[in-house]
Amino acid sequence: MNFLPEDHELLSLERMLRAEGFVFIAGVDEAGRGPLAGPVVAGAVCFPPGSRIPEVFDSKQVDEATRREMRAAILAVPGVRWAVREVSAADIDRMNILRATDRAMREAVLALGEEIEFLLVDGRPVPHLPRPSRAVVKGDARSASIAAASILAKVYRDEWMVRADTEFPGYGFAEHKGYGTKQHLEALRRLGPCSLHRRSFAPVRELVSPTEQGELF
Repeated sequence: MNFLPEDHELLSLERMLRAEGFVFIAGVDEAGRGPLAGPVVAGAVCFPPGSRIPEVFDSKQVDEATRREMRAAILAVPGVRWAVREVSAADIDRMNILRATDRAMREAVLALGEEIEFLLVDGRPVPHLPRPSRAVVKGDARSASIAAASILAKVYRDEWMVRADTEFPGYGFAEHKGYGTKQHLEALRRLGPCSLHRRSFAPVRELVSPTEQGELF
């Protein structure tokens, strides 16, 4: 595994914040907002100042094997702080996907500990974070900390869905990870939703009985 040079563009946001006096800076990202099944997952990563940061990329731009290699390299950094938190499909239905994603992010940040001083968050601003933060559009391609968080969240969620495939066979969770592929939609129509499906999402909601819809909405 190669390491990023100190002047690398992916470390520019972290360098700027450290110049402002912040020492412990965490990146935060999510995986799984769009799927029809499974949890939404948030990752948070804080590399200690002065540490050698492994080459990381936006998790969506690399294959599964490379993501697993990157996760191992991230977790091997001495003193790295990291956390992954999930919010279930049932809670997504109860509070909506936006609020569920925000909750997962807040819980991941809290799990890092009190020393974290500033957060770089992928995408849009997240309300009620426990630390000062900056939202970074396409942050997983602009910040090593956010990219690392995206890797941890994506690998965790993919492995979660692979395990779910053994408990709920027939849907193909190990292949599509809950996304609305043709294979998944065909299985949904054939088998109906299982307890991992997000019944508030339109392709699933259309297959839920009127009685169950009333209970959900």
